[in-house]
Amino acid sequence: MSFDDNNNPRAGSSSPRSGPWGAPAPEPPARPTLRAGRGTRSNRTRWLSVAFFVILLFGVGARAYRDLSRPEAWAYWRDLYFSPSMTSSLIADAEFGGPERGRRALAISGTIGPAAASWFRDRLNEAHLAEGDAVLLSSPGGDLNQAIIMGEIIRARGLVTAVGAVDASNHVRPSYCASACVLVYAGGKVRIGIDGSRLGVHRFVTRASGHDPVAETQRTEGAVLGYMTRMGVSASVVEAMSATSEVRWLGAQEAAAMNLITEPVGRP
Repeated sequence: MSFDDNNNPRAGSSSPRSGPWGAPAPEPPARPTLRAGRGTRSNRTRWLSVAFFVILLFGVGARAYRDLSRPEAWAYWRDLYFSPSMTSSLIADAEFGGPERGRRALAISGTIGPAAASWFRDRLNEAHLAEGDAVLLSSPGGDLNQAIIMGEIIRARGLVTAVGAVDASNHVRPSYCASACVLVYAGGKVRIGIDGSRLGVHRFVTRASGHDPVAETQRTEGAVLGYMTRMGVSASVVEAMSATSEVRWLGAQEAAAMNLITEPVGRP
């Protein structure tokens, strides 16, 4: 660099940038390429999210496939959504006969399937039954555990039970309720006895693989006894169940003596 007489840089001469007192100024730091780095991190986060979602979806799908591959799982979903084993109809003014007239009722019929309790709860919610309304039963029985749950639902809602079916004139006609259906019937806060309707009981046998069948049968009898006791039914009904492997039809007076029927009604 060259200077003039006044110690100023000559025109046209090149010099590095200078700071105060002529000291060279430091070069400004280079700006980091933040945009490129942020984009890279964003892409990485997006791919990690996608990978996590795929892994989660695969895990859920594998678990669902494993669960649904069991025959009992398929039976449950089929009974709940595709082909329910029971049917229902709502009667706004069911005629029971005698003093029992004009009672709102939900009539259910068919075999108690593996998803019957969930199906039954949905039907009750749709029907908007109130305490004191009735559930009419017509069933040969079915799943014991589902029947107990259905009975508990009936008792929790303060509903009345009766064995019967309704004709086109809304008159309750005699029908039958056997095996596990009797447990559903026992859930009624009031259990109406329709003249001509039948209640059938028998021994419940559990065929659980890998378990002692005698121990399982005893456990089942204990569960049934506990349930009937909570429902206010005499233990003698469980004795009647245990006495036979074939269906035994109880007479109206016998069922009333067991406190299974709490309110007999005449023939409609």
